[in-house]
Amino acid sequence: PEEPVLLAELKPGRPQRYDWKSSCETWSVAFSPDGAWFAWSQGHCVVKLIPWPLGEAELCKTSERKGRGGKAEARSRGVAKEKTLECGQIVWGLAFSAWPATGSGETEPTCAMALPCLILATGLNDGQIKVWEVQTGHLLFSLLGHQDVVRDLSFAPNGSLILVSASRDKTLRVWDLSRDGRQVQVLSGHVQWVYCCSISPDCSMLCSVAGEKSALLWSMRSYTLIRRLEGHQSSVVSCDFSPDSALLVTASYDACVIMWDPYTGEQLRTLRHVPLHSALDYSSEVHTSSLRSVCFSPEGLYLATVADDRLLRIWALELRSPVAFAPMTNGLCCMYFPHGGFIATGTRDGHVQFWTAPRVLSSLKHLCRKALRTFLTTYQVLALPIPRKLKEFLTYRTF
Repeated sequence: PEEPVLLAELKPGRPQRYDWKSSCETWSVAFSPDGAWFAWSQGHCVVKLIPWPLGEAELCKTSERKGRGGKAEARSRGVAKEKTLECGQIVWGLAFSAWPATGSGETEPTCAMALPCLILATGLNDGQIKVWEVQTGHLLFSLLGHQDVVRDLSFAPNGSLILVSASRDKTLRVWDLSRDGRQVQVLSGHVQWVYCCSISPDCSMLCSVAGEKSALLWSMRSYTLIRRLEGHQSSVVSCDFSPDSALLVTASYDACVIMWDPYTGEQLRTLRHVPLHSALDYSSEVHTSSLRSVCFSPEGLYLATVADDRLLRIWALELRSPVAFAPMTNGLCCMYFPHGGFIATGTRDGHVQFWTAPRVLSSLKHLCRKALRTFLTTYQVLALPIPRKLKEFLTYRTF
């Protein structure tokens, strides 16, 4: 694949008129599931919501315009307008979800009775979670319970309006927005700040990682701990499931990404972040390859990672070395566009960058595997009366 090309860069538009606590780091970026909106925690207690064209050519042009500050031109085209959400606190976590057309909760978006609409949850510095209606910018819920920074948020992908939050208070909390934002469960098990949480696409599992060497895997049905995943040598800071829920990746300050089978707890492979020769001027320090973020591509054949060695790396699932690199400064997070083709990254200076990503036509074999693994666990595959090599392929043992 070709090296990622920088499509556009967005910069915080607000002057530094707040006190030093209102830092401008972009700790979180998010695309709505349909790819129509992009959210960016641009520091200064603000979230910027940007309407997103679906066509790639239009996307590139709009990104370039916005990168040059041409907001008026985009507005004149009659598309939805950018929105700014004033959250009142530094924003750490972001997560979108669709609100079904027939909601049952008492607090419903204004469009809930007509068409499905979009909501955005924001995790704040004071432990609050504010949930907004995207189209109107109205505040729907303020969820109270966490005692410290809400570092990450994850909605169940099945539209059930179940939200999981991860906090520096060392707990995860489960909220049901269809029941007026009721707190369903508190998950305790971490002894350090919880950095990241991810719900599997089939909604059966939840992974959480904290400033610890192990990742925790929870059942989304019983909210009990399934297992601890042991293997990293330093704090685990990011995790993500593959689109078929058959794989889980965790990224750590030990400069490694480990790929796991979440059903068996096996380590399938380790991706080591080795410094590039061109980066030797600052790679002599031990911590420069500390990872910040890892995410799967939408079709499940690539991974993207952001590390402290100033590189965005793209990995192919079956290879042990990156297939592409891009130089970026102070990266903190990365997220694939839901329809593929590019990646958004957030940086410590509050910027967002958009990079081209390899476009791939999935093989029929991979499409079949993905379809089967969406509803079959590893144990169910192993019990099938099929050849051993086919079982190995279906359980990602053949890479």
